Amino acid sequence: MPPEPHALPPGIDLLDARLIDRLQMALPLTERPFADVGAELGLSEAQVIERLDRLLRTGVLTRLGPLFQIERAGGMFILAALAVPEARYAEVTEQVNALPEVAHNYRREHALNMWFVVAAETPEAAWAACDAVAARTGLHVHAFPKEREFFVSLYLPLLADAPDAHHRAAA
Repeated sequence: MPPEPHALPPGIDLLDARLIDRLQMALPLTERPFADVGAELGLSEAQVIERLDRLLRTGVLTRLGPLFQIERAGGMFILAALAVPEARYAEVTEQVNALPEVAHNYRREHALNMWFVVAAETPEAAWAACDAVAARTGLHVHAFPKEREFFVSLYLPLLADAPDAHHRAAA
């Protein structure tokens, strides 16, 4: 086992990082996928499930699941942005993340410094979520509905020796 990296995010140990890196690659389409992933990492199926449960429960991970072309099921994705005053950033983050339609958000070095993705079962629900963000925060929501699909194969390794980390980093 390689030595622990210098700067893992808070709440993540080396085994968590290895698990997160592995699951970003693919989940085996088998009868017991967590048992299979566990076997690769030297963990039991129960240990994998417990670690994922803890990471989700504590907010280290916000989601674990497949990605869908939501429009094919009648839903909608919207990329949205806010210009959040620095003094309110933590407060607004909590307000935005409290909505179940918000898939994730991230900080940018830009006037629009908080970006988030709204995913909803209907276009009306997606727009209502944007309206709810505006009402909760008092900030204008800049909404950019998805016009077409791009597959970017996003992979964010936590460990330098993660599977395929060097190949994807160069891509």
